Amino acid sequence: MVFPQLHTFFEHAGRLATFAGKFFAQVWRRPFEGRELICQLDETGTKSLVLVLVTGCAIGIVLSMQSRGTLARFGAEAVLPSMLALSVIKEIGPVITSLVLAGRLGAGIAAELGSMRVTEQIDALEVAALQPFRYLVVTRVLACIVMFPLMTIACDIVALGGGYIEASLSSDLDYRLFADQAFSSLRLSDLLFSTSKTAVFGFIVGLTSCSLGYNVRGGTREVGQAAMQAVVVSSLLVLLADVLMVRIDLILFGS
Repeated sequence: MVFPQLHTFFEHAGRLATFAGKFFAQVWRRPFEGRELICQLDETGTKSLVLVLVTGCAIGIVLSMQSRGTLARFGAEAVLPSMLALSVIKEIGPVITSLVLAGRLGAGIAAELGSMRVTEQIDALEVAALQPFRYLVVTRVLACIVMFPLMTIACDIVALGGGYIEASLSSDLDYRLFADQAFSSLRLSDLLFSTSKTAVFGFIVGLTSCSLGYNVRGGTREVGQAAMQAVVVSSLLVLLADVLMVRIDLILFGS
């Protein structure tokens, strides 16, 4: 039972690597699909904004409420703003935002491209020499790369705002003191690296979802399976990539 599973794993890994190589070969070639890219930026970012903002607000409020009691036991309640800012900006904000977007976008992209494949729309574009890979895949992956960091910034801001609201209601904390304590322990490298690594997460989510949808064979059942696999695989790869990115961060900038 182990060997067929390993064979399937390496087959999927090789297919994804080949798909990534084709993406890098096509992304630099003209003509650029600027209008479709703008549409995908809107689909990826604008239509996901409410979900990201609600998630960020919930993260900030819950993290502040949960941490307050623990810090109070050790007489360290004053470091709550710093702890909140470091936790949200360095790790929780980027990872949770990427996982939320992977759930929303991964299934949608895979289902959309899979439906186009099984209804032979992609085959028709190939016959007409319209280069569907560049139009359908490159634009979606680029949109994910661009919008994931922007969505992460929005999530971080709202999370800190939610944390401040909870802190001000619980201890009447002034916003200037909260901001000073929150950002006093942050470095510019923390903000830049933690936010920019979500572009890698966006690449992973976009490429994985497009690969699974673009290569669907069969019917509507296979389309549903591809949508489910897109969410699972892209979320797993995001978590694994985060481990690697955190290690790189520690090597480059220290603890």
